[in-house]
Amino acid sequence: MIEIQVMHDSSEIIFYNTPELPVKIIKPKLSDYPNRRVICHWHEDIEMLYIINGEMNYEINGKSVRLSEHSVLFVNSRQLHYGNSVSGGDCDFICVLFHPSLLRANARIYQKMAEPVIGNEGIDYLLFEECGSADYSAISGCMKDMAALRECAAPGYEWEIVAGVNKIWSVIFRRCEDIPNDAGSRLHADRQLQREMVSYIFSHYAEQVTLEDIAASGSVSRSKCCLIFKKYLGESPIDFVNSYRLEKSCQELRHTGRSVTEIALDCGFNHPSYYTKLFSRKYGCTPSQYRNSQ
Repeated sequence: MIEIQVMHDSSEIIFYNTPELPVKIIKPKLSDYPNRRVICHWHEDIEMLYIINGEMNYEINGKSVRLSEHSVLFVNSRQLHYGNSVSGGDCDFICVLFHPSLLRANARIYQKMAEPVIGNEGIDYLLFEECGSADYSAISGCMKDMAALRECAAPGYEWEIVAGVNKIWSVIFRRCEDIPNDAGSRLHADRQLQREMVSYIFSHYAEQVTLEDIAASGSVSRSKCCLIFKKYLGESPIDFVNSYRLEKSCQELRHTGRSVTEIALDCGFNHPSYYTKLFSRKYGCTPSQYRNSQ
């Protein structure tokens, strides 16, 4: 089971394949994640996905993208995102994450060709579909080669990984040259508020969190808070709190021998019976049944 670990600000803790190179390459299945859903998070790293087979729903800043077999997705730095199953189905994919620092070998080139993309609030993602285009072939080919290199891990393979990242970035840069930066837009401001409020929830989920608390963390009204959550996460603030509490409780059920009551209380649920009701509704089984199935 793969678990996304996040900091209190909702940013993912990235564990790179090797400490010397800020790149993470994995080939997971969606079923490797609890409830076939990746927790909502963000990170400084660039994220690339290649769908080997199956399909996946991907949410980036409230925008829904359906990824089908052989689709390639680029997710820019610092975007709120998560993936989930389509109708309960599974999905095999390659995920490549690399930190922007990997592009800084030449400061002038980074300033000219990396910063304008990474810092552009108008670029949250790019979707590449299989259509025989040179850009698609270049990126998908690089990702498959990088995954194979990682599996073999031959001496010096890291240099080829770096070369692959640079080749991918050359395609990304060309596709992004004419996209305007909307850093001053209302949309950008709402995304910032969303990150702040999600960060508050991740820090305080074990406490009694109210709608007023969440709204105050973003310095917005309760109605504005609800609108932002509905727009970017597709659910109410309190539903999001409970979803996160349930995901945290799953980790406790898998990795500890603590009682269901203790886990419920420590994850912010006042009443174990209510916790069991929400858990059964979301996962189709009781907490005890879930624990026994792992």
